[in-house]
Amino acid sequence: MATKDREVLPDVAKPLHYHVSLYDLQLGGSWAYNGIVKVDARITRPTQEIVLNSKEIEVQNVDIFAQNGDKLTKASKITYDKKSERVSFKFPQEVTPSDVVLFINFKGTMNNAMTGFYRSKYKPAVEPATDTPKEGDFHYMLSTQFESCDARRAFPCFDEPNLKATFDFEIEVPKGQIALSNMPVKSERAGGNPGFKFVTFERTPVMSTYLLAWAVGDFDYVEAMTQRKYKGKSIPVRVYTTKGLKEQARFALECAHRTVDYFSEVFEVEYPLPKADLLAVHEFAMGAMENWGLITYRTTAVLFDEGKSDTRYKNRIAYVVAHELAHQWFGNLVTMDWWNELWLNEGFATWVGWLAVDHFYPEWNIWSQFVAEGVQQAFQLDSLRASHPIEVPVKNALEVDQIFDHISYLKGSSVIRMLSEHLGRETFLRGVADYLKAHAYGNATTNDLWSALSNASKQDVNSFMDPWIRKIGFPVVTVAEEQGRVSVRQNRFLSTGDVKPEEDESTWWIPLGIKSDLNTTDVDSRALNSKVDTIKGISQDSFYKINRDLSGFYRTNYPADRLAKLGKSRDLLSTEDKIGLIGDAAALAVSGEGTTSALLALLDGFKREKNYLVWSQISSSLSNLRSIFSQNEDAASLLKKFTLEVTAPAAEKIGWDFKPDEDYLTVQLRKLLITVTGLAGHEGIVAEAKRRFELWATGQDRTAVHTNLRSAIFGIAISEGSRKEYDAVKDEYLKTDSVDGKEICLAALGRTKNADLVNDYLNFVFSDKVAIQDVHNGAVSLAANSIVRHLLWQYMKNNWSTVEARLSANNVVFERFVRMGLSKFADHQVGADISSFFQNKDTSAYNRALVIVSDSIRTNASYKERDEKAVLEWLQTH
Repeated sequence: MATKDREVLPDVAKPLHYHVSLYDLQLGGSWAYNGIVKVDARITRPTQEIVLNSKEIEVQNVDIFAQNGDKLTKASKITYDKKSERVSFKFPQEVTPSDVVLFINFKGTMNNAMTGFYRSKYKPAVEPATDTPKEGDFHYMLSTQFESCDARRAFPCFDEPNLKATFDFEIEVPKGQIALSNMPVKSERAGGNPGFKFVTFERTPVMSTYLLAWAVGDFDYVEAMTQRKYKGKSIPVRVYTTKGLKEQARFALECAHRTVDYFSEVFEVEYPLPKADLLAVHEFAMGAMENWGLITYRTTAVLFDEGKSDTRYKNRIAYVVAHELAHQWFGNLVTMDWWNELWLNEGFATWVGWLAVDHFYPEWNIWSQFVAEGVQQAFQLDSLRASHPIEVPVKNALEVDQIFDHISYLKGSSVIRMLSEHLGRETFLRGVADYLKAHAYGNATTNDLWSALSNASKQDVNSFMDPWIRKIGFPVVTVAEEQGRVSVRQNRFLSTGDVKPEEDESTWWIPLGIKSDLNTTDVDSRALNSKVDTIKGISQDSFYKINRDLSGFYRTNYPADRLAKLGKSRDLLSTEDKIGLIGDAAALAVSGEGTTSALLALLDGFKREKNYLVWSQISSSLSNLRSIFSQNEDAASLLKKFTLEVTAPAAEKIGWDFKPDEDYLTVQLRKLLITVTGLAGHEGIVAEAKRRFELWATGQDRTAVHTNLRSAIFGIAISEGSRKEYDAVKDEYLKTDSVDGKEICLAALGRTKNADLVNDYLNFVFSDKVAIQDVHNGAVSLAANSIVRHLLWQYMKNNWSTVEARLSANNVVFERFVRMGLSKFADHQVGADISSFFQNKDTSAYNRALVIVSDSIRTNASYKERDEKAVLEWLQTH
């Protein structure tokens, strides 16, 4: 996108340095504060007007000083443009090109919307310091969330990623509270108010406004020093929590200090700041935020309570910690030039986050997890017409929140994985290191990365990666076997299966990665660069599989008998191969390019599978089938029976009991098999889940529900039970002090099949008893519940003003709720009803979500209509 097509601030002034001072914080009531921001700015041409970004800020007066301290002029008029989130300062006389100081007095608010400078409520684990802010039953901590465009909610600024500057920051806080920012504390002095102090921080490096951060609270921390020396000494790495929780930060700390050293090594650039702080924030919309030197996390992404937390959260913490630390280089040290290249930050940090976790925890089989979760989710969104290219034009920065999605993160990281496999990981990382060194403390574009990788690999990376980044969608490679030869054809893949010629004009570079029993070296490195080609070196009589380890971002459509042969050659396939085979067969059944009968036959052959990640793909394919065909009673009942036939032998074999030395993947497999088989109505498993639940709920034996089986047992008990079970889990939600307990309880409550309880559940989800960040979890669990999901839509229609009032403060949460809550339907009428309901609403915060919802429903409904009869026939026969 050309720079001239962007809606950016007028270029008459460029920031060089900010001094931000916040004081008179009202810690309760109005939650207001006063501030002064002094901006050293370069005036580039004569002007009588300077425009900054500002939102929900009251600017009181503006003066301009020369560098020597002489006052040049005062703003005679201050005007706001709420829509574009800007404030204009008009001056009585012209300011000539020079370096000046813009002196701004303003008032702001510490909001409760999880954006800008905001407050988070929490119930303390231990008695907090007496000056900790408190209202009613809750205490408060304060922190910031500025990405993408919310630094302007905290202070007036030039809030664009390529307008980098250095920052001095100070804040007046109660004496008993800890203040944190990007850099270490420089000094403290008495505040202007009794009982308060001013905390001043060291100057930051040159950086974008969205990376500035600060926090205030009743904090404690755990600390480790890096093993590597930086400028001759180790760096302190700390995880901060509110008091009483710091021991739960030990695992994150262990991951963090090792990851700082690991990335310093692989990027060949030393970690650039004198400290690395991680902070657990009680109310947080995203998973985490990469502020330079002060990374903020939602509690479940950084805290782990040994013996009380589900081990699945360890995996999540290791990855999220690594992802955000990767940004300290890729995003913070080198920043995308503009928001259309958001994927550069997020796609890369996602891939390299998994790389770090694989390095430290090889036994977790991380790349198989990436294929089962990351790649498959990216495929799902990118197979809709409503998708967008990885690099998406962003005219106005306010549109950018809606592209923080699976395309930027997961498709971005999937194509980076494809490229790194093709170039070789060492070569790829060498190119990345060159890119970081060349653009340190500046901004860069996708083409800058391709240039560095081309130099490192001596290949023209730009030519083969360009369509992957700038074109919408991805291909399906259709395999044909005739007259002893194998040919391949590429077309764009759409889940609706109705690609129009004008939508199928891209020719992708497709690394075929052929696995064959002929040990031919030439077939493996071949790429498909045209629409059609013949593969020499393999025949239809030999074993072969295209897209080894699913390292290429494309689906493969085999002839039905080849798919059946591959299903029988499972011993020759890697875990990633199996996941890809099942995922492709399921997606092709939906689009009509394959059949559901072929998918069911393939799944039937996996009864003896032992790998958790393959089972996770089997379970998600079964769950989608059960969801799509849920309204046909015969099909629903036979699919339930089929699910039991596939999963019961493995579930019965793995049993309920954990062994002391059991590995992570076995623990996850037990939980998955008990959940799937129990929710499909397996009598023995349902009975045992109810027995254990009863012992736990009555207090006879609280250990009867193992930590790692809470989600399974609670879910089965509620699905099969009545108000008694529902109330017990709801009560646990309100009382639990386990960091992951609330998420687990909320998901389980959504399993109810009772209409009255669904209504109670939704009233509960939208009350202030549930943190706003968790509201979409409630929507997800109800949306997955095919028996009552229509009640969620009914509730939204009947209570739209409540829903909107609760969610509109935070666009990220609102968009996620709409998208995840409504996209599971498989009924054209419901799709039309949703479109008609939103026609006269202001949908600017979630309009992309609505397009995805509409596309998903159309896909599901068409699939149901086309395959319902065939599915029923296959199930009746088999």
